[in-house]
Amino acid sequence: MSEYELPKTYDFKATEERIYAMWEAGGYFKPHNDPNQPEFDPNVKPFVISIPPPNVTGELHLGHAMFVSVEDLMIRYHRMKGFSTLWVPGTDHAGIATQLMVERQLVKEGTSREQVGREKFIERAWQWKEKYGSLITQQIRRLGASCDWERERFTMDEGLSRAVREAFVRLYEKGLIYRGPRLINWSPGLKTAVSDLEVEYSEETVSMYHFKYMLSDGSGEYIPVATVRPETILGDTAVAVHPKDERYKKYIGKQVLVPMLGRKIPVIGDEYVSPEFGTGALKITPGHDPNDYAIAHRHNLPIISMLDKSARVTEEGGPYSGMDRFDARKKLWADMEAAGLTLKTEPYPTKIPRSQRGGEIIEPMISEQWFVKIAPMAEKGLMAVKNGDIKIVPDYFEKVYFNWMENIQDWCISRQLWWGHRIPVWYCANCGEQTCTREDPTHCAHCGSANIQQDPDVLDTWFSSGLWPFSTLGWPDETPDLKYFYPTSYMETGYDILFFWVARMIMSGLEFTEEAPFHTVYLHGLVRDEHGQKMSKTKGNVIDPLTVMDELGTDALRFTLLVGATPGKDMNLSVKKVESNRNFANKLWNAGRLVITLLQRAPAAPQADPQWTLADSYTNARLKKLTRDVERLFQTFQYGQAGQQIIDFFWDDFADWYLEIAKLQINAGGDRAFYTANLLVRTFDTILRLLHPFTPFVTEEIWGHLKKASQGHSGKLLPEDGMWGEVLITARWPEPMQNEGWEEESITRFQLVQEIIRAIRNMRAEKNVKPSSKLSAIIATGKERADLFEGEKRNLAALAGLDEARLQIHPSLDSKPEGHITLVAGPVEIHLPLAEMVDPAEERARLQKELTDAEAQIARLETLLGSDFSNKAPAPVVQKERDKLVVLKETAHKIKTQLG
Repeated sequence: MSEYELPKTYDFKATEERIYAMWEAGGYFKPHNDPNQPEFDPNVKPFVISIPPPNVTGELHLGHAMFVSVEDLMIRYHRMKGFSTLWVPGTDHAGIATQLMVERQLVKEGTSREQVGREKFIERAWQWKEKYGSLITQQIRRLGASCDWERERFTMDEGLSRAVREAFVRLYEKGLIYRGPRLINWSPGLKTAVSDLEVEYSEETVSMYHFKYMLSDGSGEYIPVATVRPETILGDTAVAVHPKDERYKKYIGKQVLVPMLGRKIPVIGDEYVSPEFGTGALKITPGHDPNDYAIAHRHNLPIISMLDKSARVTEEGGPYSGMDRFDARKKLWADMEAAGLTLKTEPYPTKIPRSQRGGEIIEPMISEQWFVKIAPMAEKGLMAVKNGDIKIVPDYFEKVYFNWMENIQDWCISRQLWWGHRIPVWYCANCGEQTCTREDPTHCAHCGSANIQQDPDVLDTWFSSGLWPFSTLGWPDETPDLKYFYPTSYMETGYDILFFWVARMIMSGLEFTEEAPFHTVYLHGLVRDEHGQKMSKTKGNVIDPLTVMDELGTDALRFTLLVGATPGKDMNLSVKKVESNRNFANKLWNAGRLVITLLQRAPAAPQADPQWTLADSYTNARLKKLTRDVERLFQTFQYGQAGQQIIDFFWDDFADWYLEIAKLQINAGGDRAFYTANLLVRTFDTILRLLHPFTPFVTEEIWGHLKKASQGHSGKLLPEDGMWGEVLITARWPEPMQNEGWEEESITRFQLVQEIIRAIRNMRAEKNVKPSSKLSAIIATGKERADLFEGEKRNLAALAGLDEARLQIHPSLDSKPEGHITLVAGPVEIHLPLAEMVDPAEERARLQKELTDAEAQIARLETLLGSDFSNKAPAPVVQKERDKLVVLKETAHKIKTQLG
């Protein structure tokens, strides 16, 4: 084994960690033009991505693997293009998720959040973050993420906390933040509000309870009403019917009695009610239903909160006060049955709102919360996309974005948690006013009293992550990083958080920096299992990326995710696909071994100018096209297609054809060998550069060996751009190579050679010709192609398994040679001697076996058709068997003729 030779197999386990450490130690992840360094040049264009910060509670899943692979590809491509590239890493404090983790830990210790108190709890949360927070970033490194880890941020670090405080105070001072009662989604277990986006609706079959709303006039008449939440009857303030409903319009203006409580409430007419749905009458519980809340505002109805924050019945529920919501449901219904107020219960499929975090049923509830008046910010966010300042890829998501922004509701930003950014508002016990300042106050800003208390709530996690693109670069200070790297370039994330996060970043960026925080939003789809099912632990179809990387390597996983993905579309993933891409990495390695071996057998320098062969010209022409296609596809975000084109070129043009011919050309020695080695190095170097953003580890490792072997053998074996560079991660991206006019003809001519070779190979396979058997052949090329095939004689013989000495090439033939099989490849005829392709003894034995099989089947069918089967079976079935017999007899006759 020479000093340059690659080991026999690619050991990704030994390579990946070593290569990553080399990149990081070499400072290759840092922007080459740093505004904090003395040699900084403000004219060099930066390319910046802010990582979607994973939850500090997180463990790597395929969603992370997808966004890290896509973003690292974007970053590596732009780094190789010469941009000053920055990928800002970091993690999110994940309010609810982290608090749940710490609370569970406390429960295991036999205590609780309430028992340890706020200060101690926050201390414990920070300890938890320090212990587990780096796990996710270590796993992201495993994927090859080329982030600038020295710029890593956390949403609750000192600088980002100051940015959050500044943003809140600015909105408060502008009158865009207010506190008020609002129907919100309440999580009783977490005892906090959750946003509409954090509520998941699951299809479930529940009970629909039908009951009587008795009129209060003692007439005995009633209005039938149905509900899936009978406990909320205790908070009803009206019964609504459609004003034109013939059944009920006579009751409008009258009063009915709330079951078991006897409270009088009005019957109202409202066009929201659908006469065809259910009973056509609707109980109105404005304190616990968003639609009822809207109706109550139209009719000035009172709003009753019949559940408290633990989902227990309040005093409004009379005898049911203090009961859990579900216990109250059973007791109330039993009492109503006893009182003769029930009609029936029946199964009813519906959507139940559940918390994304804990899975418990969410209660709509009236609560005092903090809100952002979002309409003015949304208007700016809408215009930024409409006027083209921000482009969304794929563009069909723009419609979805517009629809959401045009119908946006004020944003509830308060959460009843302890872990997070605490709301910077203090209440004065003396004058009742609020104080909101950038620094913690000691006195009320209105009356000077020291008797002030901070609001106990924290901000929604999305409030801080909405500032991420600029807060991570130093905002609100005008830092060198903010000045140079902001606005960022791309925001790459899953389409499922377009509103959660992307829309809020756009609105916050425009509000606080007066600039769109990025010019392009790239949305990737979800990763599903091989059958298109969503992955979930309950289904048992979750693919763990860490296991896949351990078994098949990081490059194989990345390549599968990147080549299988289309912007905005979900992709199906199977471990089999990853295995085939592991095989691709191995094939690339083997090609590298062969290239390095071949180049060392070539002379170190040429004696004359190059005389390129047809195979050289074809390969070079195809490579040029590849560089143009890949660049076009990268520019239009079609990364999957670009990856596929590189694979196709590598397999079909380079490995299957050029490498095979290159062996022959190197064996020829002299200038032919030198220029072959030269093209091998240039082509393989370009393939490795194009593949690097997809499969960084294996390409970096092979490229290092290729560079060393080329430089060690000859100073004239250079890449296309003439420079080797230090490492592949910072090597120049291949420039699209333009055509010079000769390319199309070279491609057409070589493709005809390929067609002939394929035709011969197919016939050999069909006739089971042994690979060692070299056939004679007569090829009729047509007058204008005779010279071409004379020049390709050696390649034709070597690649099609022909005997070069017995290969005849003629412009035309007067007649077809006897005893030959004729193949046609485009305008060319190929004649192969049948006798050479078939061993007479073997052929006779094969035919004899086929005849025996055919005669056995004939005998079986003749017996069957001579039995009762012909009379009893349906006519079409009998005919089918007769047809089979005819075909078999014809086959037997042909075989007998061949056997003589």
